[in-house]
Amino acid sequence: MSELPKLPARREDAHKGDCGRVLVVAGSTGMTGAGVLCSMAALRSGAGLVTWAVPKSLNMIAEIMAVEVITMPVPETNGQSPGVDSREYIIEAAHEVDAVVLGPGLPVAGETGELLRLLVPEIGATLVLDAGALTAVGKDWKLIRSRKKPTIITPHPGEFSRLIGKSVEQVQENRESFAKKYAQQSGAVVLLKGKNSIITDGKETYINQTGNPGMATAGSGDVLAGIIAALAAQGLTALEAARLGAHLHGLAGDFAAETMGEHSLIASDILESLPDAFLSHAAQE
Repeated sequence: MSELPKLPARREDAHKGDCGRVLVVAGSTGMTGAGVLCSMAALRSGAGLVTWAVPKSLNMIAEIMAVEVITMPVPETNGQSPGVDSREYIIEAAHEVDAVVLGPGLPVAGETGELLRLLVPEIGATLVLDAGALTAVGKDWKLIRSRKKPTIITPHPGEFSRLIGKSVEQVQENRESFAKKYAQQSGAVVLLKGKNSIITDGKETYINQTGNPGMATAGSGDVLAGIIAALAAQGLTALEAARLGAHLHGLAGDFAAETMGEHSLIASDILESLPDAFLSHAAQE
């Protein structure tokens, strides 16, 4: 296995604006925690500023749960998820950041699904697509191909099966070849999650070696998306950010499992173990 990417360096006189700006578009009724985990993971991964576009009725919860995150209340649907009227607010905010996460904790029905499909080709920053955004894209890979900035997708096998029109069983039997083909087709960096996650841009392919079964828990992917966005915002390429993000996410999970055990592990344990993962990786550089 080739050497892992190095952590982004910081100047001695750096200020928060120099350390990467991330926008997270996430959260709906019952799924507010997805935005919390993703936003806080971005901060724990070195981003200097993180803004969370949150449905306006959930803004107070967001401010209480993620005190270091800048919240941006946006127009919402009746189901308390971002609506199409939030489109211009999100696009404008995306022009002020280095990376955007789109999808954690978002439904794909009705207005929100329409919003997600509208945003994918229009966001002018490196884009991490996860969860609801992947389902909204569906088989229309041309939405991703049309983007001018890098795109990273982070599907689990079920989500990836819907993207490529294959069964989960077929995906699991052909993980590397299918991921590589989709990356070539769409132009995205693909991080296909699971045991030994596959990371590929269609030319180079890497297999992640960290992580454990305890990480198969709700919210784990939200943490991963935040890590990757933060690394991309700090100047790593999309492939580097996905590869190092997968490694650090799994390493944090391994540290958490040592303390909590695999059966009791939850996503916030991974989040809390990120400092140990970053320190361990830095010591190896």
